[in-house]
Amino acid sequence: MNLKATLLGAAAAVALVPAAHAERGSDGNVSIIYWQAASILNPYLSSGTKDLDASALVLEPMGRFDQDGALVPYLAETIPTVENGGVAADLTSITWKLKAGLLWSDGTPVTSADVKFTADYCMAPDGGCAQAAKFEGVTSVDVIDDLTVTVNFANPKPYPYTTFMGAQSPIIQAAQFANCMGAKAPECTTENFGPIGTGPFVVTDFRPNDVIQYAANTNYRDASKPAFATVTFKGGGDATAAGRAVLETGEFDYAWNLQLAPDVLAKMVEGGKGTLVSAFGTLVERIETNMTDVNPALGDRRGTADHPHPFLTEKAVREALSMAIDRELLVEVGYGAAGRPTCNLVPAPAIYASDNTGCLTQDIAGANAMLEAAGWIKGADGIRAKDGVRLSMLYQTSTNAVRQDFQALIKQWWSEIGVETELRNISASVFFGGDPGSNDTFQKFFADVEMYANNFDGTDPEAYLAQHTCDKFPSPESQWQGENMNRYCDPAYDALVAELSQTGDLAKRGEISRTLNDMLTKDSFVVIPLVDRGRVSAHANSLGGTVLNTWDTELWNIADWHRIK
Repeated sequence: MNLKATLLGAAAAVALVPAAHAERGSDGNVSIIYWQAASILNPYLSSGTKDLDASALVLEPMGRFDQDGALVPYLAETIPTVENGGVAADLTSITWKLKAGLLWSDGTPVTSADVKFTADYCMAPDGGCAQAAKFEGVTSVDVIDDLTVTVNFANPKPYPYTTFMGAQSPIIQAAQFANCMGAKAPECTTENFGPIGTGPFVVTDFRPNDVIQYAANTNYRDASKPAFATVTFKGGGDATAAGRAVLETGEFDYAWNLQLAPDVLAKMVEGGKGTLVSAFGTLVERIETNMTDVNPALGDRRGTADHPHPFLTEKAVREALSMAIDRELLVEVGYGAAGRPTCNLVPAPAIYASDNTGCLTQDIAGANAMLEAAGWIKGADGIRAKDGVRLSMLYQTSTNAVRQDFQALIKQWWSEIGVETELRNISASVFFGGDPGSNDTFQKFFADVEMYANNFDGTDPEAYLAQHTCDKFPSPESQWQGENMNRYCDPAYDALVAELSQTGDLAKRGEISRTLNDMLTKDSFVVIPLVDRGRVSAHANSLGGTVLNTWDTELWNIADWHRIK
């Protein structure tokens, strides 16, 4: 089976869910609550979902992935394919054509120069881009005319739908960000907090790590949308308060990511004000191990490739940490039917999911034996050591009741194999933020291990797996932006990523993707997957038009939301 004939040829425009309104702004205000508050509205400077989603009301890509994973044109006139001539026959380029008449929210025309600028912005050599993997293999973006650009690839790229597709790769305005290239990008506070966009809403007030106010974009391309005149996007608090605000009190219309125990959610639903929605996608809760030393004594070079980690670079240690974990119990405690134990970083779609199941059975005795054989001997305090180095770790994650339950359980299991663990939780608004001045972000990763979940746009994992190549370390040189949180580097992995990018046969793509997944998980245990998480959110009974999407931003079709009267 050939990807060129199946995926490229099958890409087609999919009609969005029709809205039940006929006048822009007629439904007043809609209120959204994310217990992880947005800290920036520039997706190229943060990979946190809360920032990507808050930005998606304003910034749009050429195309999105719908609730079924199908490719849908947004700013583009159509999705380019080999059949319609948009993808070169030799697969070395893709040509995007903007819809005619598009305006930025400031009333100026959207042109191909903005599309090219977006690529140049992310690929600036002296900057740090949180979405660099989206531009993997891109050599240039050429302006053909005012509405047309061609993205050129270094080699044939059978799956070209990474650049400018999905919430992680939207188009930004060249005029607004012209002086924000490279190392200057994080300094452009006004631009990063109030981007000019093409989406259904514009930012009227942004209070980082708190609340955002939006108003309907008067220059939005559909004169009847959005139905809501304003949006209140509240951040902070916790998942419990967010769930109650929709399901019990009716104070808010939409609550995202209700990462709560099943019995807690069931009780909230009894409030009768709202409805739970859920679906599985590619969201995996996992533990990331740090390949670098984060000792503060190392100063500005802590957490960099200059200084390998004193013991997590040893595979036996990482594997023992994984063996000690009871994933079935974690699912039972934290997610119930909304979770599945997993050993994979990429759990879906099925063609990309490895049959890796070896981690599903907890093995405390085996973990102890492995550490013992590797020379890690328990001392009088029960903590293992070798050559004067103790197995003592800082384990960080964001503040959330389920995550703190996981931390407590995992700390106990690790103590049973002679590993000392200090627990730390950080406000999600800070942890998932992109502030290069903060030592508490998941990108900077100033801890030994950290736990979180994320996923990828669409159904193809190529760009997601490319995040772990050697050139994507967050570092001082990249303003601590970058997707390879572990600082994992294996030339064989990089070579296989390059092969994936040039492979057209769908079955072969699946095989390579599964191998890459296994290299990160069961072969090296650099990534320790825990739970394949279903997305669980809630909306008010009076809110219509919502369509839960696990393949793109959850707010992908907010232009179609409306009040049920």
